[in-house]
Amino acid sequence: MTHIPAEYDVEYDGGPDLRHHGDAEVRGAADLTDLAVNVRANTPPAWLKRHLAASLDGLAAYPDGQVARAAVAARHGVTPDRVLLTSGAAEAFVLLARALKVRKPVVVHPQFTEPEAALRDAGHVVGRVLLREEDGFRLSGAAVPQDADLVVIGNPTNPTSVLHPSASISELARPGRYLVVDEAFMDAVPGERDALAGRTDVPGLVVLRSLTKTWGLAGLRIGYVLSDPETIATLSGAQPLWPVSSPALAAAEACVAPAALAEASDAALRIAADRAHLLDGLREFAPHGVRAVEPAEGPFILLRAPEAPALRERLRERGFALRRGDTFPGLGAEWLRVAVRDPGTTDRLLGAVRAVLGS
Repeated sequence: MTHIPAEYDVEYDGGPDLRHHGDAEVRGAADLTDLAVNVRANTPPAWLKRHLAASLDGLAAYPDGQVARAAVAARHGVTPDRVLLTSGAAEAFVLLARALKVRKPVVVHPQFTEPEAALRDAGHVVGRVLLREEDGFRLSGAAVPQDADLVVIGNPTNPTSVLHPSASISELARPGRYLVVDEAFMDAVPGERDALAGRTDVPGLVVLRSLTKTWGLAGLRIGYVLSDPETIATLSGAQPLWPVSSPALAAAEACVAPAALAEASDAALRIAADRAHLLDGLREFAPHGVRAVEPAEGPFILLRAPEAPALRERLRERGFALRRGDTFPGLGAEWLRVAVRDPGTTDRLLGAVRAVLGS
C-alpha cells in the first residue's frame, strides 16, 4: 500500500486557478474542434430536444420536482427522500460547502476543482491529498487524515480518467465523516461498474451525478445528489425556492427512463472503443515523450508531453482545442486533457500531432 501524506494547503495565493474550466479553451472560437470540454459530442439527441421543447408549454407554472425526483429514485432503487435535484453538480458542491457543518474537509487531487473552490468560498481551510503519477493516480491507500470529516473524490476522476474500485472508496467511510463521490462521468463507464450511486450501506455517503455530460445539457444545468434522508433534507434547506427549472426537470425524468438508460449504455460502449482508438494512436508518439495515463475509463484521457504548452498552442493553430492541465492541483504544465471523440476526429488530431512533432 502506498501512503501519501495529506497536504494542508493554507497559502492559496499563487496556486492553480481552480475556476479555470474546459469551456474557457473554446469560448468565442467556433472554428476549433473542441477536445477541451467533456460533454459528449452530437448531443442532445433529437428525441430529447423534442421533449424539452414540449416542456416549454408549462413554463407559466412554477416547477414541481416530485415526478422527476421519484424517477431518479426509481432509477437507483432508493426512496425519493434520498434524492435531491440540483442545478447541475456545481450547485451541489456549493450546497455541500455551505450547508454541512464540517471542520476539516479534504479533497483528493488531481480532480475536478470546483468542490475545493466552493469549500474555500464558504470559508473552509481545505486539505489536499495528492495522488501520484508513479502510482497511476490511484487511491492505493492514500493517507486521508483520520480526523477529516468531509472527503471528496471523483470516480471516474476528472482529469486522470482513473476509475477507483468502489471497495477502495468505501474504505474511506467512517462515522462522523461525509464521503462525497463525484460520479459525473460514471454513466460513460460500461456497466457503471464501481458505482456507489444507490448504495445505502456506506455511512456518510454522498454521491453526485450530472446529466449534462452524456446528454449534452451543460447549458440547461441538471444534476442530483443521492444520500441519506437527513443529509438530503439539510442540503434541500439551503436551496432557494424552485431551484431547478421545468425544462431541467423534464430532462431529468426523460434521461433516467429505460430507453434513455439503454442509449447511454450503448454510448458508453462506443466511448470505450473510441478511447481505445485514441490511446492506440498516441502510442506512436512515445519516442517524443508523449504518454497517456492508462488504463483510462472516462470520456477523456490525461496526457503528459514535453513542452505541452507549446504543443497545445500549435495544435490550436491547426484547429484543435485541448484542456491545459496545470490548473489541477497535483499536475503541472506538462499535462493536457483530451476529450474522446469519434475515430475520424481522432485521426485528424493524430495527423496534427504528427505534423507538430515532425514524426
